Amino acid sequence: MALFRNPFMLKTLGLAAGLILLLLALLASILYGHQQFGIRDLWLAYTQFNGSNEHLILTHTRVPRAIVAAMVGASLAVAGAVMQVITKNPIASPSIFGVNAGAVLFIVIGLAFFGSALTMSSMIWIAFLGASVTALFVYLLSLQGGARFEPVKLTLAGASVAAFASAVTSGIILIRKDSLETALFWMIGSVSGRQLEHLLIVLPYMMIGWVIAMALSGSLNIIALGDDIAKGLGQRLMLVRALAAAVIVLLAGSSVAAAGPIAFVGLIVPHLCRSFIGNDHRWLLPYCACIGALLLVAADVASRFIIISKEVPVGVATALIGVPFLIHVARRSNHD
Repeated sequence: MALFRNPFMLKTLGLAAGLILLLLALLASILYGHQQFGIRDLWLAYTQFNGSNEHLILTHTRVPRAIVAAMVGASLAVAGAVMQVITKNPIASPSIFGVNAGAVLFIVIGLAFFGSALTMSSMIWIAFLGASVTALFVYLLSLQGGARFEPVKLTLAGASVAAFASAVTSGIILIRKDSLETALFWMIGSVSGRQLEHLLIVLPYMMIGWVIAMALSGSLNIIALGDDIAKGLGQRLMLVRALAAAVIVLLAGSSVAAAGPIAFVGLIVPHLCRSFIGNDHRWLLPYCACIGALLLVAADVASRFIIISKEVPVGVATALIGVPFLIHVARRSNHD
């Protein structure tokens, strides 16, 4: 019984349970869909390279799709947790940095100029560039008009730039209708059709973002107490916020580049994890990574059965979950 009274052991066991659930969700993502497979099929696919239909589907579609969903979900959730701390806004998510809108805008511009000449790999690079440039511009814009950082200025700058980028995107699509189908594919967000080589393009940036986020976890705990307390404890607020912004750009930008602008994961998961383990970011960030991966993998599995005989993009599935959750969080914040 003493084991279950130890907070450290409880949190460790909780994280281990989350990882087990994630492994089960990954297995379900690989085996279940419009074509069902068994464990034996998966084993044979990686031990007997026979080129069968089952082998090709499992190795070239299901396994890459599950891994991409897990990596993207983990990155979005960690980025959301960091975003909510530095903005002091409980409904903040990576999209507030203009990441989604900037990535889609650059994709549409690329399609308008290069069209079918763009490969999936080149579109991933373009999307990552757009997400990074837009987020950096939003951060610099929020620092204008005074040296003091104000979360509301960051929120307004992000909303303004995102609205402007979306308007320009819509204008380009109206002018160049041939780019509409591919642009919509990116605007909705999906892990379908992604290959491991697509993930490998952005995986180094994800890993750098995860490492920096964990290194900042102690500083994020102090910043959450308030700027005056953080300064009194010797925190270099501008440096911490700049590094936190870099984390958001790396993680959210990589995720949008790999899977499109999947919404609400960065909003939902940090709140769920805080309800379990509190506000200690040394634990919160690993929990967010695990539960974020679990949520997106599970949503991807569910999206295959929303409409019979037709897959729904996972971005739609997360929106169905996220909109009611957003309303709940906003109402709770108003009451607080």
